[in-house]
Amino acid sequence: MTSSAFPAAAMPAAEPEALKTPKKAALASWIGSAVEYYDFFIYGTAAALIFPKLFFAPNNPQAAAIASFATFGVAYVTRPLGAVALGHVGDRFGRKKVLTFTLLLMGISTFMIGCLPTYDQIGILAPILLVVARLLQGISAAGEQAGANSMTLEHAPSNKRAFFTSFTLSGTQAGLILATLVFLPVTQLPEAQLLSWGWRIPFFLSAVVVAVGFWVRRTLPETPVFEKEQQGHGHAPEKEGLPVAILFRTQWADVLRVIFAALVSVVSTIFSVFTLSYAVNTMQIDRSTMLTVLILANLVALGAIPAFAALADRIGRRPVFIFGALGSAALIWPYMWAISQGNLALIFTFGILLSGVVYSAANGVWPALYGEMFDTKVRLSGMAIGTQIGFALGGFAPVISAALLGTGPAGWVPVAAFVTATAAIAAVSIFTARETYRTPMELLGKR
Repeated sequence: MTSSAFPAAAMPAAEPEALKTPKKAALASWIGSAVEYYDFFIYGTAAALIFPKLFFAPNNPQAAAIASFATFGVAYVTRPLGAVALGHVGDRFGRKKVLTFTLLLMGISTFMIGCLPTYDQIGILAPILLVVARLLQGISAAGEQAGANSMTLEHAPSNKRAFFTSFTLSGTQAGLILATLVFLPVTQLPEAQLLSWGWRIPFFLSAVVVAVGFWVRRTLPETPVFEKEQQGHGHAPEKEGLPVAILFRTQWADVLRVIFAALVSVVSTIFSVFTLSYAVNTMQIDRSTMLTVLILANLVALGAIPAFAALADRIGRRPVFIFGALGSAALIWPYMWAISQGNLALIFTFGILLSGVVYSAANGVWPALYGEMFDTKVRLSGMAIGTQIGFALGGFAPVISAALLGTGPAGWVPVAAFVTATAAIAAVSIFTARETYRTPMELLGKR
């Protein structure tokens, strides 16, 4: 990461800071995303294993499971709205303000879930309060990844943008690992203790991880390219109009590409939420076994994500993403078949291959791929709006899959077909995109 434009002696003080800032931005994004998605994923785990028994009428277990998955998906209703609002703030006033707000909002709403009374205690008000807290989580998540990706992309060296931005997604995997590790001992409690107080522990612990993330992010500087953009507009950037208006006037086609490409997120939510419920509640596989599969797959992903991102810096974003999307479309079939057969060896093998290795190709490269589609003045809005609309289907994928799930040995087939279709759409969308891995930062999003 040495500046090639000037000799080292000409910049004695600036060069060390220039070397540190991209690493600091990547670290801040990694930790912040880990915190955010710890909170987000503990909800998914609880929605699969706990909430159907506590927050909904107990006389119909299947309906309770569908309703619980619906509360997981409802956060994705507010995510597009949050993306517009937080995208505006980030593109007009700075990436750092968005990152601070999202972190605090996620922590507050998650802690609130841990305090909620259950259906037996207050009736229908219990799921209503659960939905309110979940909606707040959705607003937070809407700005977190787009803000972190924009911050890291704009600080990164030009030849390592995919590698540095991939740490945002490595952070999400770390958050999932941490969430699963916290739930693993909790699920070993006797059923009565688990359902009375044990399930609340992971939600209360969010206060600790939020404090860590806030401490890391507090000193991160704004990005040079954003500050240059602001200086170019003087003190009246509003003369150009709202960022979202500029975005849809100049780059609507790229927003559509991101929306369809983001459908690849269906793979993640089906793997981490729906198949967990299917294995435990339908196939009667031990829940600690399935949580272990999640942990191992995401441990592998921690290495695979930056590795695929580094590859994308050498050969381009498009081929790596398309491989990840189409590979996931194929591997969902043997993974769900292995669950239907109760074959633990194949569940571990195909689970790690699917989520840990192949899906990591798409997951590791999309932060750079999507971010590089947009001009600096609309980057955060473009990424936030495009991804959050696309992620909405990912969020509702578990409830859609619960409705699609049939009976008998082949009941899982419609779910696998649904995942394959969405991943294939994502691959086709990126096939139509421009390749940007050699495009200078100041020319990204330009026509």
